[in-house]
Amino acid sequence: MATSSLSPTPRPQSLPLPPIAGGRLLRRKFANGAMWFFACFFTFLAIVPLALVLFHLVKNGLPTLNLQFFTEIQPPAGTKTGGGMKHSILGTLMMIGIACIIGLPFGIFGGIYLAEFGQNRFGGVVRFAADVLNGVPSIIIGIFVYTIAVLPLVPPRFSAWAGGLALGIMMVPTIMRTTEEIVKLVPMSMREAALALGSTRWRAVFKVVLSAARGGIVTGVLLALARISGETAPLLFTALNNNFLNTNPGEPTAALPTTIYNFATNPDDHWNSLAWTGSLVLVFMILVLSMAARYFTQGIGRKS
Repeated sequence: MATSSLSPTPRPQSLPLPPIAGGRLLRRKFANGAMWFFACFFTFLAIVPLALVLFHLVKNGLPTLNLQFFTEIQPPAGTKTGGGMKHSILGTLMMIGIACIIGLPFGIFGGIYLAEFGQNRFGGVVRFAADVLNGVPSIIIGIFVYTIAVLPLVPPRFSAWAGGLALGIMMVPTIMRTTEEIVKLVPMSMREAALALGSTRWRAVFKVVLSAARGGIVTGVLLALARISGETAPLLFTALNNNFLNTNPGEPTAALPTTIYNFATNPDDHWNSLAWTGSLVLVFMILVLSMAARYFTQGIGRKS
């Protein structure tokens, strides 16, 4: 029995491109490769400063990073070893806590108002004021708080309350504008669905909208914390400084930025080394705070 062999169908050959089309294709490939190169190159240049900063922090700060740094206070000038910044770390945490108590309610609720009810003239004024406040130099805010919270006391008294107030004012515009933009990104259909099920407007905002925008709001809070954690100028006018451990928010209080500034500008070599270590700890605190906030945000999202 004869079997017929099936011959494969010949593939159509691609026609050669005209010279004009081939030239355009080469120019497009060249332009694409050039833009890819420049994008990678400038991205690398943007990362280099950060890498150099971290490298110098680790190189100069790690040798004096030990348990004594967290358990001892400022050493006397001329000391070759020992000492730490326990008083400054606790003072920084105290003033950040006060700033959060002041700044978070105004920032978050202000952002919710601007996103949900601020489509009017008053909302425009609030947005403009927040943008202006966000651009005001921190030293100006320090002088303002010095005028209203330090000088009126008899006698005038520097305190952690005044330092926390200055930092809290700096937090408000960042949190407010970030919260507004994140809440606006929540689809209108989610609000309409909540209202259709009989929910009131405020319950729809707090139960549905804020739940959906929680991650973005936390990001705004982290940005605000990152801004105030390294501020020195406003604390010089409000909290001043303290060479000893202080747990009373009504007294002058040390902070990591002010202590780092004092140690870095001092001719004592050991103090200079502690300034590098304090800078490393400050950066590490911001990193841990960011990672913890992201972790807990994801955990809450899974439960909800």
